[in-house]
Amino acid sequence: MKETVLVSGGAGYIGSVLVRLLLAEGYSVKVIDNLSFGGVPIIDLLNDENFTFVKGDVRHEDDLRHALKGVDQAVHLAGIVGDPACAKQPELARAVNLDGSRLFYRLANETGIQRFVFASTCSNYGKMEDPESYVSEESLLAPVSLYAETKVEIERFLLDQPRSMTCKPTSLRFSTVYGLSPRPRFDLTVNEFTKELALGRELVVFGEQFWRPYCHVVDLCRSVITVLKAREEKVAFNVFNVGDTSENYQKQMIVDEIVKQIPDAKIQYVKKDEDPRDYRVSFEKISEELGFSITKKVPDGISQIFQVVRDGFIPDPDKQEYRNI
Repeated sequence: MKETVLVSGGAGYIGSVLVRLLLAEGYSVKVIDNLSFGGVPIIDLLNDENFTFVKGDVRHEDDLRHALKGVDQAVHLAGIVGDPACAKQPELARAVNLDGSRLFYRLANETGIQRFVFASTCSNYGKMEDPESYVSEESLLAPVSLYAETKVEIERFLLDQPRSMTCKPTSLRFSTVYGLSPRPRFDLTVNEFTKELALGRELVVFGEQFWRPYCHVVDLCRSVITVLKAREEKVAFNVFNVGDTSENYQKQMIVDEIVKQIPDAKIQYVKKDEDPRDYRVSFEKISEELGFSITKKVPDGISQIFQVVRDGFIPDPDKQEYRNI
């Protein structure tokens, strides 16, 4: 019998990549999504006998109970994602990211789900205390946005559950994502910078010196599958940063990589001395304990986005549908 994985938010930027990788790995996949950004990214999967879609909301118990029937493992991606989106609708963000997440885990445990993979974020670290160091899973969490605050709260909620729970949670702190997806986004740093310069515009960069880790959407999804396949004792009630230590970049470094591919790029830098988020992250734990390594780096993502914009795969990449707000 195939194992069935339920993915919340499976029609989204990360989810629409993950469900395809899961199907390719031989899983049966069920998606619960309210289709707030539409269902086009997964519409072709309705032809796949191993794919099932449930239109629903993680805040609604009946929707979740329906979706959880016949499921072995769960991946929780659904949420109001990103600092701007949460700041714009804070009450909705709290309801979805906090109430929905708690409800999802509670019902997953109640229905006998074995694994619960929670998509968290490296922005939980906020700002490094030592600008010369790298933060790790043991570092102090200092969220400076509502988005990160909700992720930290659910991480703690999951870690506080009794170890006797049937459903074993794992939190994955994703790096800043980039790359191609069936649900394209051009409001992400690497994708946005590349799009603007590929269209021949002048790119205005604020605070080019601040650090973030970056990871391709395909590799973030591969980390989820790595956890689903890992031995329970390695991942249960555990937290992993997802990315590669060599893929920490300042904005200036990202621009430098784009200029290698778009030499005539026009860039204007605006000095910004303070940013509440500034962190370099170590990814030794997921490498050493789970054997996970990335397959794509920032220059690969730049090349992909450049081609998509240059060759007209997406006629109007400025459309609102390619942004989260």
